[in-house]
Amino acid sequence: MKAILPIALAALWAAPAMAETDPVKIAAICTEAEERYAEIYGHPSAEAEGVEVVLMYKYTFCPVEVEVPAGTTIRWVNVDKRTSHSTWFRDAGEPESERLFPEETAEQTFDIPGEWGYLCGPHWESRDMIGKVIVKP
Repeated sequence: MKAILPIALAALWAAPAMAETDPVKIAAICTEAEERYAEIYGHPSAEAEGVEVVLMYKYTFCPVEVEVPAGTTIRWVNVDKRTSHSTWFRDAGEPESERLFPEETAEQTFDIPGEWGYLCGPHWESRDMIGKVIVKP
């Protein structure tokens, strides 16, 4: 039994952390993400012209859910320091985006009303990194 305990503990320590589900902790992560964005770009993400910004940080999309009118372009921005992310509208049959490395961006315009769930290709299973775009007419 003594030999099993260290192996079990090692497996526990090696297990990937899942995405945060506590709204207070998500808010704290997204506050940090916004601070990183402002540090990188010199202004808050709300001041980005002509786009709605979704940040990628600590295996979280910030905001997790975004509601926009049809015709809106969303810009995903990776503000992590070392991790790459992607966007993948898998259930809509779309291919996964290129990997976005720190400070890289990707954009997509949403013309069709509906709810569009998406995920981070490399982190949706191991970290539950999932988001949603709600497009209003």
